[in-house]
Amino acid sequence: MDPGNDTGISEFLLLGLSDEPELQPLIFGLFLSMYLITVFGNLLIILAVSSDSHLHTPMYFFLANLSFVDICFTSTTIPKMLLNIQTQSKVITYAGCITQMYFFTLFAGLDIFLLTVMAYDRFVAICCPLNYMVIMNPRLCGLLVLVSWITSVLHSLLESLMVLQLSFCTVLEIPHFFCELNQMIQFACSDTFLNNMVMYFGAMLLGGGPFIGILYSYYKIVSSIRGISSAQGKYKAFSTCASHLSVVSLFYCTGLGVYLSSAATRSSHSSATASVMYTVVTPMLNPFIYSLRNRDIKEALMRFSGMAATKGPIVLG
Repeated sequence: MDPGNDTGISEFLLLGLSDEPELQPLIFGLFLSMYLITVFGNLLIILAVSSDSHLHTPMYFFLANLSFVDICFTSTTIPKMLLNIQTQSKVITYAGCITQMYFFTLFAGLDIFLLTVMAYDRFVAICCPLNYMVIMNPRLCGLLVLVSWITSVLHSLLESLMVLQLSFCTVLEIPHFFCELNQMIQFACSDTFLNNMVMYFGAMLLGGGPFIGILYSYYKIVSSIRGISSAQGKYKAFSTCASHLSVVSLFYCTGLGVYLSSAATRSSHSSATASVMYTVVTPMLNPFIYSLRNRDIKEALMRFSGMAATKGPIVLG
């Protein structure tokens, strides 16, 4: 019997996105492609930032951290889904389900906190340009990332420990491709009042709080940009935060859309399909948004590819 699971259930079933056997190869190929693009794209961002001294600034330090978290975020769900399709098995162990839920909650929270920190960085860069490097010093940048990690770890640990106290009466069939906190609480047969209260309070505090911080940062940014007299100056100021604004909009809009659509339709399979947007598509698109809209990243990637080409294999005569 697993700790905290007093029903003796040792495994759950992940029903995935579709029960149709003929669709499984298509789903496997599609998600494998998206996963490889996500890992490769975000890894390129990390390598470009770490190898190019021009990008050793607070903004790109946070971007490299976001890319690392996005790789981890997708890696908590997609490999298990691909393995289940390949082995034609829907089983996930109780311990595996709790572990997956823990890391999913952890990296989702980190995504939110890092996007908030990046909004603050853009606020300081545009509203206090003369003191930017003084305010956003290496110590503060490291501290902001450290606090984000600690808060996410503690929140995820709390949620997971509370799920461990729940009882499950039957072998649980989860109509999703991963173990999600909300799904686990819904299918428990013991009292979930406290779990729901903690989950909703955490969502308001750790989701709504950072979102309000992002909105305030961009309110101040827009106010500062409006005060710039030249059109070129306004364009330059706005272009520095356009990529971040695109990523924030994509992440929050898709995440909010998932929960609104699931609440409206009450269809678990519809919710699972919609959740693909923020669990897979958003981390996959982030490198493209930053590389296509950011000249510094494009130049760094070109320099990095040039370095890789010059360090190719040596042919011995």
